[in-house]
Amino acid sequence: MKIIHLIASVDPAGGGPIEYARVMAEQHRKWGHESVFVTLDLPDAQWVSSFAFKVRACGPKNRFGAPVPAFSQAVLEEAANADAAVVHGLWHSASVSGYPALTRAKLPWVVFPHGMLDRYFRKAKPVTHLAKQLYWTAWQGRMFTDARAVLFTCAEEQKLAASAFRGHQDYRAQVVAFCAEDQLIGQQEIEDGRTAFKAALPALEGRDYLLFLSRIHPKKACDQLIEAFARTAGIDEKLDLVIAGPDQVGWQQDLQELAERLNIADRIHWPGSLAGAVKAAAFKDARAFVLPSHQENFGIVVAEALSAGTPVLISTQVNIWREIMDAGAGLCATDTVDATEDMLRRFLSLPDEAARRLYESARLCYEANFSVHQAATDLLNILDFKK
Repeated sequence: MKIIHLIASVDPAGGGPIEYARVMAEQHRKWGHESVFVTLDLPDAQWVSSFAFKVRACGPKNRFGAPVPAFSQAVLEEAANADAAVVHGLWHSASVSGYPALTRAKLPWVVFPHGMLDRYFRKAKPVTHLAKQLYWTAWQGRMFTDARAVLFTCAEEQKLAASAFRGHQDYRAQVVAFCAEDQLIGQQEIEDGRTAFKAALPALEGRDYLLFLSRIHPKKACDQLIEAFARTAGIDEKLDLVIAGPDQVGWQQDLQELAERLNIADRIHWPGSLAGAVKAAAFKDARAFVLPSHQENFGIVVAEALSAGTPVLISTQVNIWREIMDAGAGLCATDTVDATEDMLRRFLSLPDEAARRLYESARLCYEANFSVHQAATDLLNILDFKK
């Protein structure tokens, strides 16, 4: 099969949507299938040239999600010998321009909302939500109802999406296996990654740490994590906090000042983005992975941590929290400072046997729920419209 992925960008800093699409394309290539990405990136963007698959970069994007004719033309050209398309995300020119092109080419497609129908956004940005309702009525909802399927990563996401907007609710919803790239890599790779991680954070030598790895963004509740860590720092004086990830909104300085005011700045480390073997080693060596987000459709980094055998401490706003709790692979709490503090206290106070069960369950939870093989198989079965 030839599969076209319509997505805003192949920049890895974009997080979950492009990470999922890339991992799917990697697995599908192993099975003999071809993947092409049509994006709104500038053609000379560094991440375009370094991406592992063919990219039709059609940027610059237009403001306010307006159509991009070059994007539509690229979709039409690739559709001529394609079998199916996957539309990733909403509210951007890729889906605006992709809808008429896919319709004209008579190419079947599926849509992945990637959490963009969550009610959280209605509360966080009510004015923007009203504008999105107009978009939904005019075209985005039609892309849903005309799609062969609208794919959700878990039952929680599908439930939250059901009442997001008025109209166009007769789309064909389906929950599919979602995944994260397995962080259980070779021992030598882990050792090399561990060496590089320690070199980047020499102050962490000889100390344990909790790991936050995601975008440094208010939605991720990094400020609440710092406050909760400050309140529990006395439980284990040899335990630090690593906050890793890109600072996309310029918030890190404010967070560092918060840590200074709370007198824990020397116990929080900021390595920036982590990738490859360094990221795998950071996951594997962490006492636990922490993500107290206010909204998280899936949380690929949560599944990555589980694949490394590391238990997770997450908020109940991370939509896969039920799977985590059912598997006994971590602890969950609501997305407040007090609840996050309580979750950290519970984790740090676990008896040895209870803690051991968390670590044993982490990898099993990944294999049962979030493996690449199962997710790639699910997606391929859905896209094989000739069956």
